[in-house]
Amino acid sequence: MKLKFYVTGMTCAACSARVEKVAGQIAGVEKAEVNLLAGSLVVEAADGDVAAGIVSAIEKAGYGATLAGDETKQEKAPKRDESLKQMKTRIIGSSVFLVILMYFTMGHMVGLPAPHWYHGTENALVAALLQFFLTLPVVYLNRIYYIKGIQSLWHRSPNMDSLIAVGSGAAMIYGVFALFLMADAMGEGDWAVVEHYAGNLYFESAAMILTLITLGKYLETRAKGRTGDAIRKLMDLSPKTANVIRNGAEARIPVEDVRVGDTIVVRSGGSIPVDGVVIAGRGAVDQSALTGESVPVEKTVGDHVDAATINMEGYLELRAEKVGEDTTLSQIIHMVEEAGGSKAPIARLADQVAGVFVPVVMAIAAVTFLIWMLLSGDLELSLNNAISVLVISCPCALGLATPVAIMVGTGRGAGMGVLFANAQSLENLHRIDTVVLDKTGTLTVGKPAVTDVFPAEIPEDKLLTIAASIEKHSEHPFARAILAKAENLTLSDAADFETIPGRGVSAVVGGIRYYGGNEKLMEEHGINVPQKTELAGQGKTLLYFAAEEGKYLGAIAAADVLKPDSAAAVEALKKLHLDVYMLTGDNKDVAGTIAAQTGIAHVISDVLPGDKAGAVKKLQADGKRVLMVGDGINDAPALVSADVGMAIGAGTDIAMESAGVVLMSGSLMGVADAVRLSRATIRNIRQNLFWAFFYNCLGIPIAAGLLSPLGITLSPMLGAAAMSCSSVFVVTNALRLRFFKTERKENPSGCVCTEEETKVEETIMKTVINVGGMMCTHCKAMVEKVCKAVPGTVDAVVDLQAKNVTVTGDADVAALKKAIADAGYEVVE
Repeated sequence: MKLKFYVTGMTCAACSARVEKVAGQIAGVEKAEVNLLAGSLVVEAADGDVAAGIVSAIEKAGYGATLAGDETKQEKAPKRDESLKQMKTRIIGSSVFLVILMYFTMGHMVGLPAPHWYHGTENALVAALLQFFLTLPVVYLNRIYYIKGIQSLWHRSPNMDSLIAVGSGAAMIYGVFALFLMADAMGEGDWAVVEHYAGNLYFESAAMILTLITLGKYLETRAKGRTGDAIRKLMDLSPKTANVIRNGAEARIPVEDVRVGDTIVVRSGGSIPVDGVVIAGRGAVDQSALTGESVPVEKTVGDHVDAATINMEGYLELRAEKVGEDTTLSQIIHMVEEAGGSKAPIARLADQVAGVFVPVVMAIAAVTFLIWMLLSGDLELSLNNAISVLVISCPCALGLATPVAIMVGTGRGAGMGVLFANAQSLENLHRIDTVVLDKTGTLTVGKPAVTDVFPAEIPEDKLLTIAASIEKHSEHPFARAILAKAENLTLSDAADFETIPGRGVSAVVGGIRYYGGNEKLMEEHGINVPQKTELAGQGKTLLYFAAEEGKYLGAIAAADVLKPDSAAAVEALKKLHLDVYMLTGDNKDVAGTIAAQTGIAHVISDVLPGDKAGAVKKLQADGKRVLMVGDGINDAPALVSADVGMAIGAGTDIAMESAGVVLMSGSLMGVADAVRLSRATIRNIRQNLFWAFFYNCLGIPIAAGLLSPLGITLSPMLGAAAMSCSSVFVVTNALRLRFFKTERKENPSGCVCTEEETKVEETIMKTVINVGGMMCTHCKAMVEKVCKAVPGTVDAVVDLQAKNVTVTGDADVAALKKAIADAGYEVVE
């Protein structure tokens, strides 16, 4: 089982390494991972009995720990805004005293005047005491470094705070020591000693180190706060209230009080509060927040809707099915948090180095001090170099290099409708060289649609009307395809409906019995039908229709058609230098037709569902790194077998364990976007790790004085500034991932769409006309039909509740109103 803890007091990679180590040593703990950004620890253990032992071990190591959900003992770190406010106060206070201190210590270098009592060797002790007392407020304001740093040293787990505490503390102690030596020398009249120490007090170095480190921490915390923007935006999507019908009356209640089975009302422009099924009404729902698709989806009775989507127009009543933590939105948030908090394999080296980094740096500082004392005998030079080593080393950059990029990358993915189960999936995805696409539901829509209509001796509309009238009582997928094709036609009532197993259907319409079904049904009734063998090779199925007297009416072809963007998506994958395979159970001819339409060169056909995993393993045996893309249902074994499994269009079941990546939308363009995002994130991590290692490997030797023979030295103040810049650089570099561009264009609302969709949205207008006299679905169909018949109309949708029709396109408004009036309805101005 997994246990989550909130850990306080962690400031750098050394802290996280220490917490992971002590937690991992508890009996029963199998794995421990710290998320430094979130201040959390996730432990995999055999049972929950280890929680108390983990908390105790972490506290003994000098940190605070609380089991998530334990309200009786909540010890969380201050909120980010509160921490920033505290650091801002410290920076302002420290800067005020530092500026005054620097005026006195270095102002004379640029010709700034100073009081007469500050000049001269005889006033050296007064000047030194002034510097000391100006430094004390800075030390007090930033005492947190000493408190945490000394605690860490006491628990034998030194961290970044320890380096700062030892470095600035050494400068302070030396300064105080110099004060006593100056006082003693003045008593003995040794003015040469007084003058020597008056110019080497190091108080300004201590104050500068503390101030610059705090400034760097402030900038780092602000930048880190932006890494979680994606999760916060997701949380903000969910509405806070819901309109619920209870006891026959509508009431607005907090969304937390909605229960499964409640009836929810969502009007035009309203946000859907929970997952549910539409039980009344019709609406155009904007799902871009979850799927990334910009075009609203038509929802009617029986359709599923998700929380945080918006009913753009229309009226919906829905039955709540999933509420609270069970909604799709909550699962997305949980998935993004899990992925952002997990560790990628690429971070192993940084973790190993971080575990010993601070002790090694402290040892290097000690050796630096001893070597320079032996070589020069100069205490000030030796101390200067040792302090520089302590304050320039940056374990923070090492610790932040990977997690900030992972968190920003997974958050950006969520905004695109791409969900990564963990950091390992994100990393593995960038290595793949082969993409295997399942056909049904991945390349194709996954349900049949009418592709061709072949009327015999009657008009096409009449054939569709008869076919839809007798099929409307059938639940067969082909029946639904025919009904969808005939949605704008006026259907007749069908009586004496009969399902003929393995053959088709029969019903009486207008006093005549009609038959619809396969060729065997026609043969049984003595009806000859024309052969269209070429359609079978295209994956199309023919449904024949005839009247009871043996009169052949015609045929309708249906097939599982390609998604509109499948060919473009395959081309996008090829541009990424990926080999694309199609995996299908269809025969070679049908598979070849689909492959030709999409531009796929490699086809694996005639594969049974249980053999898909074997096909993937065969490709892996040939040395290929495989990404398997499927609908996440019958492709589960193949998804698990692949190097990375990607479930597409799985918005209703995003928690599936078989896929490492989930695409919330059904668009295949998301596959290329996910691969590109993975590559960009790993490239960013490598940049961060290179900088972190390069900075420390270059900075520490220079600080130790290795280049002193060349005249290149580094003061502690410059070391502190460099350390602060290092952490800020890593976080800022990771934040660049927020601007990752998809293959699809983003519109101002933040959702993504293809270039063609963007152009359509920019040019097509909508006209809303109020219509009186509409009473039923027959009226609705009639008004929609006459509006669509007007030249320039792209689509027309009637809202019976609002008594209006929304016409998309550039049709003439006067022509639309005339068509509506001619149909017997009233145009309400």
